[in-house]
Amino acid sequence: MPALRLAAAVLSGLLFGGGLALSGMLDPARVRGFLDVTGAWDPTLAFVLAGAVTASGLGTALARRLHRPVLAERFDWPTRTRIDPPLILGAVLFGIGWGLSGFCPGPAVAALSGGALPVVVFVAAMLAGMAAHGVLRRALPVR
Repeated sequence: MPALRLAAAVLSGLLFGGGLALSGMLDPARVRGFLDVTGAWDPTLAFVLAGAVTASGLGTALARRLHRPVLAERFDWPTRTRIDPPLILGAVLFGIGWGLSGFCPGPAVAALSGGALPVVVFVAAMLAGMAAHGVLRRALPVR
């Protein structure tokens, strides 16, 4: 079963990355164009987001009807529903990083295949930020 789960994960990642490439979302200029609502606005990302929300909604509705996942023993549904300061701070930092760079984590990892230096720098900074978050989270536990 672990080999089948790994194969499903790799296939899912390839499908996701291929979809991002096909939709043009690996190009940070396209993302910044979407965020530039007062200038040369590019609505392409809105269609990609609408497709993603639709697919996610349908997938979640289907999953909620299943007794258990196909390749796991149980579903890992989120248990926290509270909107707290760390969530807000994280969302703000994500938005600032996305707006400045034009990348969010998924497209950035997919764009690594092109080997462009700005993408490598972004992913390195992202990994450094994740490591710093881990250190700070252990040092300053939030209640």
